[in-house]
Amino acid sequence: MKREIRIIKTASIFFLALLLATPGFAQDKVIDQIVAVVGGNTILKSEIERMNIDQLAQGITSEGDMKCEILEQFLIDKLLVAEAEHDTLINVTASQVNQRMDQQMQMYISYIGSEKAVEEYFKKPIVTIKAEMQEGIRNQLLSQQMKQKIVEDVKVTPAEVRHHFKELSEDEIPTVPTQYEYAQITLQPKVTLEEKNRVKARLRELKKRIEDGASFATMAVLYSEGPSAKDGGVIGYLGRGQLDPAYAAVAYNLKPGKVSNVVKSAFGYHIIQLVDKKGEKVNTRHILIKPKISVEAKEEAYNRLDSLANLIRKDEITFEQAAMMFSYDKNTRNNGGIAINPKTMSSKFSIEELDGDVSKILTSMNVNEISKPFETKTIENQQTVFKIVKLLKKIDAHKANLQNDYQKLADMYLAKKKEQVLQDWISKRQSDTYIRIDPTYANCNFKFKHWIK
Repeated sequence: MKREIRIIKTASIFFLALLLATPGFAQDKVIDQIVAVVGGNTILKSEIERMNIDQLAQGITSEGDMKCEILEQFLIDKLLVAEAEHDTLINVTASQVNQRMDQQMQMYISYIGSEKAVEEYFKKPIVTIKAEMQEGIRNQLLSQQMKQKIVEDVKVTPAEVRHHFKELSEDEIPTVPTQYEYAQITLQPKVTLEEKNRVKARLRELKKRIEDGASFATMAVLYSEGPSAKDGGVIGYLGRGQLDPAYAAVAYNLKPGKVSNVVKSAFGYHIIQLVDKKGEKVNTRHILIKPKISVEAKEEAYNRLDSLANLIRKDEITFEQAAMMFSYDKNTRNNGGIAINPKTMSSKFSIEELDGDVSKILTSMNVNEISKPFETKTIENQQTVFKIVKLLKKIDAHKANLQNDYQKLADMYLAKKKEQVLQDWISKRQSDTYIRIDPTYANCNFKFKHWIK
């Protein structure tokens, strides 16, 4: 681990350790001692010790004093949380805490092995662990929102990017990994009318059972095919623009507790229950069932797409025309099929940024080659589709330059500028906030020099 503390983007493993380090989580109690006070918030010796143990267990090392680095990260976090609690525009909801709690719990399970292993590690049932996680997660969310607010107005101009690039030494110029540009055409296999009717009948049956007294949440856990099934179908407070239009149209017209008729969306078929409404956001639970696609329908989609690819190869139709006329993907069909990287809004993708199914195909292709059809799922709604791709360009790994990699260099400088703004904010808050650090940490070589006054 580098000596420098990363401020803008704290590694997710830190938050794992942070939650493990909260007093309620200590597996073996350490005799507690207050090692620092920031405003009205304290940092305990047990928190430092626990995080240090966890980082060592994960193989994380440091060229400096790890306990000093851990303490400084806690100090920064306490400053951010204290400021966020006084900011009326920053709000962390119970829904946000629960959603993040589930994510963190999955991280624990992945890290430790299983739910049972997690309970054995903490010597507590999952329900107790979750209860003790809440304060740490709330502080984590407050800290993140505060960081975002501090740097939200930071921008860079093209002139600044050019000047910054000229100031970089050869070693500081980043290496851009191999990048790919590609176009695609997708076809969605047809679902039979019988299958659609089967799904709708199943959902109508579930609705009747709920209206007769069955728990919607239980029915969702048992039968929903959506990612929210494990949460009883609850998806949390979302605005109209965050929901599928057909789903939103029904959800916003429901009364609390009422169950909708069957609703068709881009994800499949649902029944929906309104849990609550706050302002312009609704909290709903739903049961999602996706129609099953027959083997015959998949074969038909494959063959249609294979025939279309052959026509393109014979120059009887261009890839661009075929995409516009036949592609199911509304995001690319009017752009000649060219895929856009959602992270950078450019047409360039590194291997890590490509969809897994696409990357396996592209990396073995030549420029201008058109692939055979392959089965995959859409990123937006996880619908089964068949796809052909054309490799438009392959850019080998190289040192970044302004002509080809402006956006990467702009993002790099923007991150640096944001980090400086945040560092300035921390330095100012140090002077405005009551801070006391135990003498045992007086010799720490902190990144920020004014923790000890």
